[in-house]
Amino acid sequence: MSGGLKNGSRGPARPAMRFPAQGLSSRLVLAFALFAAPSVLAAQEPPPPAEEAEPASSPVIDFEAEQLGYDNETDVVTARGNVILRSDDRSVRADQVTWDRGAGTIIATGNIRLVDEAGNQLFTDQVELSETFEAGAMSELLIALRAGGRLAARSAERGEDGIALLTDAAYTACAVTDAEGCAKNPSWRITADRVTYDQKAARVRFKGAMLELFGARILPLPGLALRTDGNAESGFLVPDFRVSQVNGLEISGEYYWRLADNRDLTLGAYVFSNVAPMASAKWRHLTDKGAYQVTGYLTASDRLTDFTGGQSFQNRPRGYIESNGRFQFSPEWSLTGSIRLASDRTFLRRYDLSRDDRLRSTINLERITDKSYFSLAGWATQTLRINAEQGQIPLALPALDYRQIVDDPVLGGEIEFQVNSLALLRNDGQDTQRAFAGAKWDLRRLTGLGQVVTLTALVRGDIYNTDNILATATPSYRGTEGWTGRGVATAALDIEWPFVGEAFGGTQVLKPRVQIVASPQLRNLAVPNEDARAFDLEDSNLFALNRFPGYDRVEDGTRVTWGVDWELQRPGWRVSTTIGQSYRFDDPSEQIFPVGTGLSEKVSDFVGRTQIRYRDFISFTHRFRLDKDNLAVRRNEIDATIGSRRNYVEVGYLRLNRDIQTVEDLRDREELRAAARIAIRRNWSVFGSGVFNLTDAEEDPVFQPDGFEPIRTRLGVAYSDDCIEFGATWRRDFIDAGDARRGNTFQLFFALRNLGFR
Repeated sequence: MSGGLKNGSRGPARPAMRFPAQGLSSRLVLAFALFAAPSVLAAQEPPPPAEEAEPASSPVIDFEAEQLGYDNETDVVTARGNVILRSDDRSVRADQVTWDRGAGTIIATGNIRLVDEAGNQLFTDQVELSETFEAGAMSELLIALRAGGRLAARSAERGEDGIALLTDAAYTACAVTDAEGCAKNPSWRITADRVTYDQKAARVRFKGAMLELFGARILPLPGLALRTDGNAESGFLVPDFRVSQVNGLEISGEYYWRLADNRDLTLGAYVFSNVAPMASAKWRHLTDKGAYQVTGYLTASDRLTDFTGGQSFQNRPRGYIESNGRFQFSPEWSLTGSIRLASDRTFLRRYDLSRDDRLRSTINLERITDKSYFSLAGWATQTLRINAEQGQIPLALPALDYRQIVDDPVLGGEIEFQVNSLALLRNDGQDTQRAFAGAKWDLRRLTGLGQVVTLTALVRGDIYNTDNILATATPSYRGTEGWTGRGVATAALDIEWPFVGEAFGGTQVLKPRVQIVASPQLRNLAVPNEDARAFDLEDSNLFALNRFPGYDRVEDGTRVTWGVDWELQRPGWRVSTTIGQSYRFDDPSEQIFPVGTGLSEKVSDFVGRTQIRYRDFISFTHRFRLDKDNLAVRRNEIDATIGSRRNYVEVGYLRLNRDIQTVEDLRDREELRAAARIAIRRNWSVFGSGVFNLTDAEEDPVFQPDGFEPIRTRLGVAYSDDCIEFGATWRRDFIDAGDARRGNTFQLFFALRNLGFR
């Protein structure tokens, strides 16, 4: 850029010119940005010869303008028309930039947009700064934060410490225009007399803040602060309000303490009208190897100490601790773990923290590669069921599993070796130790006719040691006292033959499938059953080599299984169905399948599944098992969802009609689950859900509820838009569990986008 004539101009100037920084002028351009460090405008005199230029390492800016002028008498530099200045990740845009060197002022006017390194944008019509940029002023400005949200102010000035002071400010995370670009009032905003904006610390602090909801001033927010980079800021969270049948009115609040970028602490307090208060704490930490978190609750209240029917209550300290984490030591090695412990069986339900009926603590050291898997794990379970005996719940330590795939094929197939061991210890029950080693060979080929043929061979040797078997109530679960060995050998042939064609305006695939599996008779009942108890024939295990879910039971004998899969795909639609059945060539020497599971006779029941999906509007799944003799429905399971995110209905139904009374894990049940949401106008909606027991005395004589009985229901109303969500819910529990009594619970919830609201 060269010096112009008196009151003259050079236009249009060449775009994207680059200039070296020179002395004082290095503070002129990006200080227009309220949050930018001093930078370079341009040299006001002709550029020096190349040999006299600043070193290449000096900071430079890119400069664009349609017109550029310099007044020699007034010593004023003026740039007009889409003036753009860039330096690193910062930029300034304005209709006109004027630098009065004599007065030492810089004025940018017209459609000013300033962008800092973090991507925050500032919009205003005029800004004035001095050459040293130690003070500056703006009026009617708007800051659009990259992390979301807008901060507007009547005026602003920059202090000597570089912190911007805004007056008559307002902040919101809501959109201020609708889909057609027309202005609209935000659902909420924060107004404040003064706001300080520290760009270096990426922090905004409000003084005299007030929350306005739909134009009404409803809540003062003293000490409110937020970050412009999207990170969390220390401060109080908005409290929750709840009314329950047992605890009365509940007011809970939390303070979030951001200790560093990789760790934080949240302290909470719960105040009740009927019981003593409760405290909570949550610690989170991200390390260079992984992350973990610890959460705890502590209080004192009356709790039931006798679950035999007597009303025995004592006031005792109560609490709950939960922790989990994962650490990655290398691409192959990792360690995961979790701890869940409660002081008693009703604490979590009493204070509405969880509905789980058991708490599991685990630890697992793993090594995973392309060809191998190693796991050394252990777990402990705390039962929360009222009538369960904790002494019968096992501690598993250690549980080892190692698998290795051989690199080179053998006879054209893949070989996988496996070693597994498990030790289960009980205080008042049966102890079991198990170990096995085995190998599996798989060969998969595609024939010229399009058939997919799979050959499988498996061999395994098991050894068990059991103690105190009479403590197990179900005889088929006990096994033999002391040491017991078992050998397993299985061979299988699996043939699939898919046919593809057009149908109903789409593409259909018909795939018949036949599988033959042979295994010698095994001493199944000689070993205990710890991991294969809850069994039922269904579509997911119809073609499994071992249709038991674990290792302790292995299906022996020779069987043939047939099935047919059919699938239709057309625009927007996907329909699939499958059905199958098994036939055993010999009766089992030991009845390892309880009568009623569908596999206790030579010919099995029919099992199948049907799925229907239409875009994201309809999802329907039906699983069934039909009695082979009279086609009676032994398993009927339906999961269906109809609707969009705004309006939908969900239904889940399960009925197990197996007529099994002798095995606790396989008793009959009938249950209905339903949920729905209906939108009212644009932003309001009502929603509800319920879980209902349908099991009657004929299906399960020992089950206490008889026929239709609600378990838990919920009903609520909510408002939601792009930046706010609030509402109220009513829930009713119909089951007593110790001091966690049945009754109603009312709760208010409230959340604002970009602020520390739950």
